[in-house]
Amino acid sequence: MLCQVFWLIGIHGAQVIGIVKDPIGLAAIAINLEAHEAGKALPNVFTYTFWNTYATIGGSGCTIGLLIAIFFFSKRADYRTIGGFSAIPALFNINEPLIFGLPLVLNPILAIPFIFAPVISSIIGYFLTYIGFAASAFITVPFTLPPLVNAFVSTGSFKTVIVQLICIIVTVLIYAPFVIAANKQVHEENFSL
Repeated sequence: MLCQVFWLIGIHGAQVIGIVKDPIGLAAIAINLEAHEAGKALPNVFTYTFWNTYATIGGSGCTIGLLIAIFFFSKRADYRTIGGFSAIPALFNINEPLIFGLPLVLNPILAIPFIFAPVISSIIGYFLTYIGFAASAFITVPFTLPPLVNAFVSTGSFKTVIVQLICIIVTVLIYAPFVIAANKQVHEENFSL
């Protein structure tokens, strides 16, 4: 959540919190790899790769959900244009075109889902991993590995892919009402002119 707050004021949130998050997540995945190699249960749900699999799908703020919501629900030409330019980078979890193009920075309408979509996605991912439906990660993958592929490569489990797909759908549903509200906002601004 703190990561998204930094992004909303124009600071690269992942870099700021990475100095704390990354060493903890990398140590956890190293422990999981040792356990995997020894044939033991993987002890850590939260790892470096967990973050990439559930908290930053499409980039910080789980903006793959925002991008899909724009394609389905936005009537704004500016959002649809930026969405088009952002689609390929978003497939590699790079979302700066969305963050600075829409913009998300200082955008009160999109700030709420931008903060809460990754929280909800992470809770879903954590719970379904904790109860054993999805697998814990034991392989560190680059953050630029596309969604669904990163879930499988990091765990070797198709169930983890299913959980990530569920998280993507949930983030679309979280962003959708706010994208619709942004449609109304631009309509009201145009009407008042």
